[in-house]
Amino acid sequence: MLRLSLKMTGRDWRAGQLRFLLVALIVAVAALSAVGFFVDRLRAGLNRDAHQLLGADLVISADQPVNGAWRAEALKRGFLLADTVTFPSMAQAGEGEQSLSQLASIKAVSPGYPQRGKLKITTKPSEAQDAVGQPTSLVPAPGAVWVDAAILSSLKAKLGDTLTLGDKAFTVTQLIASEPDRGASFLNFAPRVMLPLSDLAATALVQNGSRVSYRLLLSAPPAKAAELAQYQAWLESQIKTQAIKGVRIESLESGSPQMQSTLDRADRFLSLVGLLSAMLAAVAVAMAARRFMLRHLDACAMLRCLGLTQNQVTAMYVIEFLLVGLAGSVVGVAVGFGGHLVLLELLGKLVQSDLPPVSMLPALQGVATGMLLLLGFALPPILQLRNVPHNRVIRREQEPPQALALATYGLGIAAFVVLLLWQAGDVKLALLTAAGFLGGFALFGLAGWLGIRSLKTLRGAFNHQGWRFAVTSLQRRPGATVIQVVSLALGLMALLLLTVVRGDLMVAWRNATPPDAPNRFMINILPEQKDPIAARLAQAGVANAPLYPMIRGRLVAVNGNVITESTYEDDRAKGLADREFNLSTMAAMQEENRLVAGKWFSNAAGAPAEASVEEGIAKTLKLKLGDKLRFDIAGQPVEAAITSLRKLEWGSMRVNFFVIINPAAMADTPQTWITAFHLPPAQADLGNALLRDYPNLTVVDVGGVLKQIQGVLDQVVTAVEFLFAFTLASGLLVLYAALMGSQDERTREAGLLRALGATRRQLAQAQLIEFSLVGALAGLLAATGAAAMGWALATYQFKFAWSFAPGVWAFGLLAGALCAIAGGWLGLRNVLKHPPLQTLREG
Repeated sequence: MLRLSLKMTGRDWRAGQLRFLLVALIVAVAALSAVGFFVDRLRAGLNRDAHQLLGADLVISADQPVNGAWRAEALKRGFLLADTVTFPSMAQAGEGEQSLSQLASIKAVSPGYPQRGKLKITTKPSEAQDAVGQPTSLVPAPGAVWVDAAILSSLKAKLGDTLTLGDKAFTVTQLIASEPDRGASFLNFAPRVMLPLSDLAATALVQNGSRVSYRLLLSAPPAKAAELAQYQAWLESQIKTQAIKGVRIESLESGSPQMQSTLDRADRFLSLVGLLSAMLAAVAVAMAARRFMLRHLDACAMLRCLGLTQNQVTAMYVIEFLLVGLAGSVVGVAVGFGGHLVLLELLGKLVQSDLPPVSMLPALQGVATGMLLLLGFALPPILQLRNVPHNRVIRREQEPPQALALATYGLGIAAFVVLLLWQAGDVKLALLTAAGFLGGFALFGLAGWLGIRSLKTLRGAFNHQGWRFAVTSLQRRPGATVIQVVSLALGLMALLLLTVVRGDLMVAWRNATPPDAPNRFMINILPEQKDPIAARLAQAGVANAPLYPMIRGRLVAVNGNVITESTYEDDRAKGLADREFNLSTMAAMQEENRLVAGKWFSNAAGAPAEASVEEGIAKTLKLKLGDKLRFDIAGQPVEAAITSLRKLEWGSMRVNFFVIINPAAMADTPQTWITAFHLPPAQADLGNALLRDYPNLTVVDVGGVLKQIQGVLDQVVTAVEFLFAFTLASGLLVLYAALMGSQDERTREAGLLRALGATRRQLAQAQLIEFSLVGALAGLLAATGAAAMGWALATYQFKFAWSFAPGVWAFGLLAGALCAIAGGWLGLRNVLKHPPLQTLREG
């Protein structure tokens, strides 16, 4: 039987009946394998470099200096320690009027940093850009700093120049090529400046209210390795019993929670993008297998007449399809491997360049995916072949599908669900995704069906024979036409959303931002600097630059109930409850705020402490009017009742606060001040001048930060667009499969019409019009879906006005028509070449 199956496989391959099935499998497997290889290498790199990514065996991270008792206990147990202190601040280079400033991520390190891994330094900017340098176990010497190459180009400085941080000047002696424990937080978008911890106090940059991250790095000598887990358990019990907030423990077992969480989300999202491509390709596989079955009915009946049993016929074709499935899966894995290299290239510096080599797991998963799709979507038509009767050789009637064959279509759905659960990794997410997929298919299918029905009324709208032929052809095969429209529309919609609509969203966001919106934020203003800075801003003609007190405080209890890690289930609520709030106090409410509940406090002498809370955070933390909030502000408890809820205008780009407490209750709390203002390009030097006179200030250029974030987003979107190209390819495959499925019928129709007097030119025009209508309808649906998603994002997520741009529909119609014409030409280019007389004889 194997020998006969091999012969049949070779025969069908030469006849061209297996090639399309092979291509569909390759696309499905390649889409998922590209993501599989990509994420697998990132995970392998994360596991391989676990020590280096932590910079230690165990890390205690806090927003206050690490408890001295914890440090003493670690030393008592014989562990090696190192400290880092990280925060954003301004770095200055140059003298007088020629000085320049740049927001930097300042990192002060103690000797012994890092405990694990190696810091790499160089003196060549080109090597620093490529993360090539000499490993070192040293830290900057007193009075010296090591920096990222990017900050030197921004400040027009070079090695050996002076860099000023706060009240102290440093000499730039080395460039940082690689920093083992540098994470992926927002702070790290700013270039690094590394200084010795012994020089930090001299800069006077860390003040009350400064947002600082303290990290204690611990490593255990080989003889003490077993005690590390005991120390971690002791530390966790200390944190729990004392209800200490703002402390995280990172170990080799847990890894970096933020990086693991980011990688998990990226894996799920990219896998679901690949799954959409695989699902459409699976539809193409099912359609190709059905065409294969229809073309083999007569051959199967002949084999039955020659003595083959039902089981032998089934075994022969199952072996043939398994061979094709194995070949398609292997080639798809190879294409996916190439695709993951493209992803790595597109994401550039966002991922490590020295990732470990690929493992066999994604390849095995890719092959398993291909075989699963083949089993679920190609088996039902094959099972129908076993029921072909002997007398079909004489009588050309086809038996209807048997119950077993119909039941196996449920196998396809089951295969899809299994694949979805596998890729999503979460039952709830898988069910929601399945519902979204099916809902999208149903909605697009209904819209496509209504569009085809509406064409019926337009059949006589044009006095053109080709138009009438095209509309009649679409009406004759509504099911196949709807499948073509939906599949092509889904692929186009994804790409339109990432290209045209993304651009429209950016334009709408810019239009929603007032032209005089603040583009500079100034923080860390000390109380004694408040009035002089306000006077300097007014003297420079800077209008509308109010200064507000900013107070760092942690929410520790609500209505007397202490907040613990189990108080909230929502991840965002947990994050908000665990971090320090930027609180403020003021007698009058900001103009951009609007009360939605309660009333603003009076601030009369002796008035109780009252709090006004932003409505969004109140909903997230399940707060309401009358609730009593207790904050820990630098060890000082402050309790205030919620008397009002506010709605904030985040799009104004002005200073906003989640919680504002009346001034009487906050009189004795440590405060710094913050302001935001609009600085025209001609006055850009004002920020540098203020920094020269007040080195402790941090001035954030909003435009520069947004430009940097936009650059990162552009890289990510380009990578996702690459994956959605597989989705569009899958949609075209479905279109091609539907056309190939009707090729024999179309050949007979064309022969009959030509025998009745229709010219080849008329039929070619009819085909062109038909494909254009299918593509235009798909493009119309894709553009509408993409625009609707853009409107929903603008209205409900980003909260700014959205205007529908006609360009997305024009682009959708054109792209859809071109894709359909290309796919139609490939599928039916030989139909009109068939001689009419031969067609009639074969019929």
